Amino acid sequence: MKQQIPFSKDIELAFKNDPPGQWLSVLPKGCIRLSSGYPEPALVPSKELKESVANLLDAEGDLPLQYIGSPKIPELKKIIQERLAARGVMVSDEELLVTSGACQAIDLIARVLLDDEALVALESPTYMEALEVFRNYTERFMDVPVDEDGLQTEIFAEMLKDRKRQGLPLPRILYTIPTSQNPTGTTMSQERREHVLALAEEYGFLILEDDAYGELGFKENPRLIKELDRHNSVLHIGSFSKVVAPGMRIGWVAGAEELITTLNWFKKDLHHPFAQSTMATFLETIDFDERLKHLAASYQSKCETMLQALQEFLPPSVSWYVPEGGYFIWAKVPGIDTVELLPKALAAGMSFVPGKYFFLNPEEGTEFLRLSFSYASEEEIVQGIRLLGEVVQKALAPK
Repeated sequence: MKQQIPFSKDIELAFKNDPPGQWLSVLPKGCIRLSSGYPEPALVPSKELKESVANLLDAEGDLPLQYIGSPKIPELKKIIQERLAARGVMVSDEELLVTSGACQAIDLIARVLLDDEALVALESPTYMEALEVFRNYTERFMDVPVDEDGLQTEIFAEMLKDRKRQGLPLPRILYTIPTSQNPTGTTMSQERREHVLALAEEYGFLILEDDAYGELGFKENPRLIKELDRHNSVLHIGSFSKVVAPGMRIGWVAGAEELITTLNWFKKDLHHPFAQSTMATFLETIDFDERLKHLAASYQSKCETMLQALQEFLPPSVSWYVPEGGYFIWAKVPGIDTVELLPKALAAGMSFVPGKYFFLNPEEGTEFLRLSFSYASEEEIVQGIRLLGEVVQKALAPK
């Protein structure tokens, strides 16, 4: 049996600071990390990337380490174009920008398109890092609820209609994670994908389609919103963070040529030639489709293990969405403030992320928490959920 870990005063102090990364970085030794949205360590291709670096430097010497970079860099762009084409999205060189992860893509888009008068539409809840990025540029938001089929486009349509009728500003952008959403794990239905695209065309806003988990579906991956786009209403954001390694910081954005050119003007990081050329060298040596199948099968097994454990150890009042891919399960624990529950969970030896961090209004997230099944082993998942069940049961017990 896992030894109970006493709650550290240092963790208590760190926990009182926002954002959550400050306390997640000081988790107790041995804590089961069901908070971490990281790839499973064994699925990160460390050995293969090491070989790719050696092969790259043997072949090109100092070129990948210079400002000008390696001939492999345009090859990376070609590989991304081929990946997108396989999913029904054809983009030219001028319609694609390689970025330092998806977060840089989001930040560049916000820098170009937003100001303090701009209105941003968001899913509720949504990815906490994106929310922080947008808040650097504007404080004007409209949040649209998510259910088991993703963004509730019927509600969004009524909100837009009402704003137009009142003469209120309409959103410049809608940020959505339509597939295996972070934090809820939900996937937008095909009908809603078509509907939200029609709304973008009718009301004149751009859709930021964040597809970080789009190739990690447990079943057939849904069609991209960008695939359906006929009027350049969609900026498609992708990343190798979840399917190769997050530390490589390789992402991209695909969209209208004029906008991609503008984003490139603001991208002043010299394009990280070493990381890009290493990624291109690695991708040339593997069967990427087989890798995706392996990743999806591994994460599906972990997800099913977590779902079974939740059913076994959590009280009947707790509910959750069943994801179709990705990394996360979103749970509701009625009657419990999950911020107050977290220190007790840490003391017991497991971690999660309280739901408040994913909402514009933190009070909406008090009864929610996000669990990640990606990082921990299946044995740790079962143990972690058992510990969570114990602290939830104690919190719900009559005083």
